[in-house]
Amino acid sequence: MSCTSKISVLQEARKAYQPKLPGALKSGKFAVKELSVVEPPRDADEIKALFPNTFGKPMVQIVAGDGKLSTDAMNVGVVLSGGPAPGGHNCIAGLYDALMAVNPASKLYGFLSGPKGVFTGKYVEITAEMVDDYRNTGGFDMIGSGRDKIETDEQVLGCVKVLKELGCKALVIIGGDDSNTNGAVLAEAFAAKGEKLQVIGLPKTIDGDMRNEHIEASFGFDTAAKTFSQLVSNVCRDSASARKYYHFIKLMGRSASHVALEVALQVQPTITLISEEIQERNLSLNDIVNEICRVIAERAAKGLNYGVIVIPEGLLQFVNEFKSFFKDLEDLMRQHIDAIESMPDKDKYPFVTRHLPPTSSALYASLPVNLQDVLLRTDSHGNLTVSQLETEVFLIDCVKKKLDEMAKIGSFQGKFAAQPHFFGYEGRCGQPSNFDADYCYSLGYAGVQLIRAGLTGYTVSAQNLDAPADEWVLGGIPVSSMLHIEIRKGQPKPVIEKCLVDLKGGPFQAFVTCRDEWKAVDAYKFVGPVQYWGPAEVCDAPTITLELEGKKRKAAK
Repeated sequence: MSCTSKISVLQEARKAYQPKLPGALKSGKFAVKELSVVEPPRDADEIKALFPNTFGKPMVQIVAGDGKLSTDAMNVGVVLSGGPAPGGHNCIAGLYDALMAVNPASKLYGFLSGPKGVFTGKYVEITAEMVDDYRNTGGFDMIGSGRDKIETDEQVLGCVKVLKELGCKALVIIGGDDSNTNGAVLAEAFAAKGEKLQVIGLPKTIDGDMRNEHIEASFGFDTAAKTFSQLVSNVCRDSASARKYYHFIKLMGRSASHVALEVALQVQPTITLISEEIQERNLSLNDIVNEICRVIAERAAKGLNYGVIVIPEGLLQFVNEFKSFFKDLEDLMRQHIDAIESMPDKDKYPFVTRHLPPTSSALYASLPVNLQDVLLRTDSHGNLTVSQLETEVFLIDCVKKKLDEMAKIGSFQGKFAAQPHFFGYEGRCGQPSNFDADYCYSLGYAGVQLIRAGLTGYTVSAQNLDAPADEWVLGGIPVSSMLHIEIRKGQPKPVIEKCLVDLKGGPFQAFVTCRDEWKAVDAYKFVGPVQYWGPAEVCDAPTITLELEGKKRKAAK
């Protein structure tokens, strides 16, 4: 065995996997068919004013047939933007293979370490050997990623210079809602300058919140949700075996609870909190703690002093008293960030307490010091670093205090010991499931056809994803049609609206039907690891979320 070998037995075997393509893309000849024009659901006038050159474009669909698309050689750039998600390398493989199928003289350039690599001219030519080394693998390490944005005129001009020097016809941005929004801004900037450079986006995020009726899934969600489901089900089995711990498991998902909901449907843990429901019911932290303690007490009466509680990463942002608190804190951080960052810790907390409104000040002062500290940090986009909040530890402390009070009055007569977990990074770079391997390859392959059709400011769309891959319908949606105006860092900004859990949707309703039974008795399902070979119903199955949403869509037609 070589000490420096980086290829596992599984990785070597997965190289041979040939991703499945939708029927239209397998035909060898394509047409890009124009459909209706879709406008933003709101703020249309503001979006039109910001994107005069790329607004009002039609949806398109890729269909079999000779659309007389160009077969000229073309150079294309690709950049990975934001956090990694399983399948990114297959997006690049799909782009590369599609370009070579059109004309082997084409070239694909990968910009290194994210969007900054575009305007600084840091790139590598992607070769067949490079692509083959990364087929069907997880991660973004082929060319790296980054969270920089292309915003200033100087940066836009840098992109123009580099792309023209490379003879690129288009830039493909692989990223989530912020990255695809940045792609729309870049496409508009190119058009405003009279540059015939195209920008196409591919929809990525394991959170599952960049989707709508035209983009039914963001890539990476399938693999990440199945990976987290395996981890949570392992903990469920341990909990049922040891019978002495409540495991509080926080799962990645900064805004939406799609990951937590999918894991709940897959594994059936004791309790799963859904942020969107908590917001809809206007629940306070005390309401949440009381409900958890009620379940723990009822299980204790049956001799069940253990269980598994799943918590979405962004939970506290949806809790009644925390919503205004986070807004007040963001406003304070925006106004005093330099002063706060320069202070010693002993001065920061009193400063923040003094400058927050009374209700928010009292809440901040009541939090553990570790949470107070994390809340004074922001990411590169000016967002509070919610992912670093140890919500699971905080909830354990709150539950323990409440159970102690209940024990004193005799309403809790069991034992309570807890273990905190955060599963996040474990799911971002896993070997992609067959679904994500197929989906990402198809997204990349479709992206080339949109470029050949001369489109810009589009994200590749995907529908009918609950069906076998041969029946998937791919096309493109203008990014401007998905935008609305949000306040970011105190300023109105165009952004793609995040898709939150639909409380009237099939997945949540299926969860509601069963969750009381899961609280009362152990109903854990043990899903095992992601499977790559075997029956299609095991290896190629989409998420339960996608299946239930597909059934509801088809029933509505």
